[in-house]
Amino acid sequence: TFFGSARTVPGDPYYKEAEKLSTKLAKAGFAIITGGGPGIMEAANVGAFKVGGKSVGLNIELPYEQKLNPYVNESLNFDFFFSRKVMLAFASEVYVYFPGGYGTLDEFFEALTLLQTQKVKSLPVLVFGKSFWQSVINFDELVDQGMISEEDLDLFSYVESADQAWSIIRQHCGY
Repeated sequence: TFFGSARTVPGDPYYKEAEKLSTKLAKAGFAIITGGGPGIMEAANVGAFKVGGKSVGLNIELPYEQKLNPYVNESLNFDFFFSRKVMLAFASEVYVYFPGGYGTLDEFFEALTLLQTQKVKSLPVLVFGKSFWQSVINFDELVDQGMISEEDLDLFSYVESADQAWSIIRQHCGY
């Protein structure tokens, strides 16, 4: 499952990396699941679509910004974020997070909470753009203040490229 900003445009480095990683995953037989909208979601769906992979979009009805991108070959529409988040997380083998806004942050922290509390099985959580994520939240400060444990920092891995992400996925999934 890919998460990230709906506002990322084609040509942006993160857009390119999302497309590149989803292509690798689709070629290996993974279904690519996104929120179905523009930006990072579109980039991930494009990568799968171009190589004939399964490209799923779980769209949310919003008054602006969110419309289904044309690169999904299966889709569902949701009225509520909570039900959509369950479906985005439910069957995933890997969570991939790119920089994003409130929605992406909500989805990221929900996943970390589920993993930390062992409500979902352990799986790779790949976080693109260490500088972005560290500018959003100071995880080390959370550890220093006792809000999370040092081990909680192992729930996710920072990555900077599709190749680095693919290496972690291959190792975890036995490819």
